Amino acid sequence: GASKCFPIQHLANVLAGVFLGPWYGVGMAFCTSFIRNLMGTGSLLAFPGSMVGAFVGGYLYQRFGRLTLAYFGEVFGTGILGGMLCYPVATLVMGKEAAIFAYVIPFLMSTMCGTVIAAFLIGVLYKSGAFQYMRRMLYHPLALFLRRVPGTDGGLNLPYGLFTRSASRRALSRFFGFRTESVFLK
Repeated sequence: GASKCFPIQHLANVLAGVFLGPWYGVGMAFCTSFIRNLMGTGSLLAFPGSMVGAFVGGYLYQRFGRLTLAYFGEVFGTGILGGMLCYPVATLVMGKEAAIFAYVIPFLMSTMCGTVIAAFLIGVLYKSGAFQYMRRMLYHPLALFLRRVPGTDGGLNLPYGLFTRSASRRALSRFFGFRTESVFLK
């Protein structure tokens, strides 16, 4: 049919929504859909489906902080909302005859497969501690420059969520070797 399902895109949507947030997730879904269309492995229907799912999943995770809501958001956003948003694209742009719910079932199947793979991958990352480490590295913009705590597993000496402007000044002054108070506004 007109729909070319690709479960790995939904895996990437969930990962981007959880680690980067809803807007970067939408941008990544757009780029992935664009690349798929350039390579001939996607159709125009990839745009509304994947972008809505990435946004809903990322937003629900950002708002509530629960992985199950991110998974549900990806499945609902891509499968239901994205499938229904494909109707005008298919009929008006692509010239296909379709019912409004014609793409819901294929999109649901594809997004459920990709979301199950993402849930498995995130579960492995969570149990190994890599999930928290990656979230901390993405949350702290200068985390790579902060000193490590000796005798630990390499964790930062700053508790998660307490990265302040004064801490960023100290990290910059340590990294560049000069005082940064004159560079930043107080």
